[in-house]
Amino acid sequence: MDGKQELRRAFKRFEQEVPPWFGGALRWLRHPRSRGIRLPVGALFVLGGVFSILPGLGIWMLPLGLLLLAGDVPILRRPVARFTIRSAALWAGLRRRFRRGE
Repeated sequence: MDGKQELRRAFKRFEQEVPPWFGGALRWLRHPRSRGIRLPVGALFVLGGVFSILPGLGIWMLPLGLLLLAGDVPILRRPVARFTIRSAALWAGLRRRFRRGE
């Protein structure tokens, strides 16, 4: 599986774990015509993640920004896709565990 396919799979997995309105926004940003918006938004999310100690920003912005940038930066595709898939699986497992009350 090449980096583009892995990244596509990662986006689909991530979209399953977020609210539908957020998943729709991600699908729109992934579209090739959204590149002019995707790159600055991804860079701003990465920057916001770096400065997560400031109010209103958070570390959650860093992986989301990298995920958006990975579509246009080939060297980021495979590692970001693998991190996203593993993280989404971990999140789903933790959510199931807490719902059962363990």
